[in-house]
Amino acid sequence: MNQRIITAQDNYAQLDAWLKQNGKALLVCDDSINFQRDFTAHLEALRSAGTEIPEFRDFQPNPLYESVVKGIQRFHGEGCRAIIAVGGGSAMDVAKCIKLYSNMEGDGAEGGYLKQEIVPNDIPFLAMPTTAGTGSEATRYAVIYYDGKKQSVTHVSSIPETVLLDPNSLKTLPLYQRKATMMDALCHAIESYWSVNSTEESMGYSREAIQMVMANMDGYLSNTEAGNRGMLQAAHMAGKAINITQTTAGHAMCYKITSLFRAAHGHAAILCDRVLLPWMIANTAKCTDPRGEAHLVSALQGIARAMGCETPEAAAAKLNDIFERLELPVPEATEADYAALKTSVNPVRLKNHPIALDEDTIDSLYHQILR
Repeated sequence: MNQRIITAQDNYAQLDAWLKQNGKALLVCDDSINFQRDFTAHLEALRSAGTEIPEFRDFQPNPLYESVVKGIQRFHGEGCRAIIAVGGGSAMDVAKCIKLYSNMEGDGAEGGYLKQEIVPNDIPFLAMPTTAGTGSEATRYAVIYYDGKKQSVTHVSSIPETVLLDPNSLKTLPLYQRKATMMDALCHAIESYWSVNSTEESMGYSREAIQMVMANMDGYLSNTEAGNRGMLQAAHMAGKAINITQTTAGHAMCYKITSLFRAAHGHAAILCDRVLLPWMIANTAKCTDPRGEAHLVSALQGIARAMGCETPEAAAAKLNDIFERLELPVPEATEADYAALKTSVNPVRLKNHPIALDEDTIDSLYHQILR
């Protein structure tokens, strides 16, 4: 689908026009919206002028199915016709599921919405990301939990048709989160580029995202408006890429690192991809992509060019240099940690990787990724 990108220019004039066109909207957000001073001040002005914008905040990170059910009840109870999501991945996931499940039968009790086939709907949906990393505003994926189990919800109807990219939304982002989310965007773009599911379209998005991360890194880390704007656009473009290809081994291997060592997701992703890239360069002969080794070599060269490097080897060195420059810590793992890590990898995501990884290889890579 073609998303419409709007900005905060002229005191959110485009947002006002969207609200006027689409009617009463449920605002799905978490408490981080309190740091969005420009946006919240505009909301209060709209409310004071008579525009009803009810909020739904009753969810947590790694949101629960039950929270989505409550959100649907609020959506219908308030007589809403549209949805606005403001925040990071969790707010986006909840809003996506509210949209997808809002026209389903029943009240959602006992996981009822999860058991039904998704029927597309045309509820207007606007998303405003407040981090430059997940790219969730550009993807058809959402994750919620039911009975302690992860539920991956995927449907094209969940993609917001309008995206508000406001660089001011990143002004209060802490430096560690700034670094981690930037690395998430970069890893999305790199993994999408080498994925077995890549297309000319996805590689174009990946190339542009990598170039934009490189060009805006210094400004973003310094919290300039131009740097924030550029990184938001880079993360969005990387999201468009993984919406086509999904992620690969780097993300498959990073999730357990996040839970074991409480590292931010993007921090864990770059820990993995900075080791995977040189390993892949040395093992292209083991390529399992049906398009063959020559295609993989070309993809690695494309990543290098997007990073401003002559060779994949130079790109691998540059990626590690970026990691070192960011001063992101490398966790220390025990043998018990390594044993848990090597069996934790999602085999579905490994299928997207262009070189097969067995358990011994995964274990060896983890020993390079961690101390």
